[in-house]
Amino acid sequence: MDEATRARESFLALHERLTSTLLLEDQDLVIKEDQWKREEGGGGKTWAVTGGNLIEKGGINFSDVRGDKLPQSATQNRPELAGSTFRAMGVSIVFHPDNPHVPTAHANVRYFEAVTPDNQKVWWFGGGFDMTPYYPRLEDAVSWHKAARGACAPYGEDLYPKFKDWCDQYFYLPHREETRGIGGIFFDDYNEGGFDQSLEFINSVGNTFNEAYFEIANKRRNTEFDQKQKAFQQYRRGRYVEFNLVYDRGTHFGLQSNGRTESILMSMPPTAQWAYDWSPEEGSEEQNLYLHFLKPRDWLNE
Repeated sequence: MDEATRARESFLALHERLTSTLLLEDQDLVIKEDQWKREEGGGGKTWAVTGGNLIEKGGINFSDVRGDKLPQSATQNRPELAGSTFRAMGVSIVFHPDNPHVPTAHANVRYFEAVTPDNQKVWWFGGGFDMTPYYPRLEDAVSWHKAARGACAPYGEDLYPKFKDWCDQYFYLPHREETRGIGGIFFDDYNEGGFDQSLEFINSVGNTFNEAYFEIANKRRNTEFDQKQKAFQQYRRGRYVEFNLVYDRGTHFGLQSNGRTESILMSMPPTAQWAYDWSPEEGSEEQNLYLHFLKPRDWLNE
């Protein structure tokens, strides 16, 4: 079995585990599932959800696409692969909860394979997970990053600090001068230890996200909230939209490779708001987010 086939089988199994867990945690979800094909080659499965008791909108998608020329967004760090044929596959997860005390979360794992014009095959993995709280709790941030460190530890003690810093840098909105949330881990161009070990690490990332997010979500899902807090969630969701449309390489790759637009934009929240020149009240919970949770921090050593 070649590398791409093994990655595909592993990702489909992860997709099944993730959807099964979500259905156990939120039995009120309205599910829309469809299969799609791409003219240039490949296709995928969209599993979109709305209207749950926990998740207001979200999705767990799988895609496996091929093409004759790697899009610009995929060669940003590998200019030598410009003009290569490619195969790209992955699982993408986004959860936008109803309760503003429950964080939004995102994860993805992906596999790329390129064949250069001189017939050299190159492969690598990428992925990670990050969390975007609205009314954050320090204990949740610590728990999230402990899980991230645990996912990385068997594969190298240097991976967590390196991938945490990468995540902080990647999920940053320069025009707002703030991070999207409290981060997690993010990596690309990963092929350390050969294919078997790399695939094992990718599975560790996906499984860790599945456990770590619902541990936090279940602690906060029954917290009471009012309309003011819901409105703040809508305002902060605007930042999520700004990042995904302006900066996110995954969104850009999907659109540049003629992917399925509905699936690519599955990551958008159900509603969002923008308010001109808004600022939080002095001493408020909202100000706490701005002062302490929208910048890189060493969560595990403070």
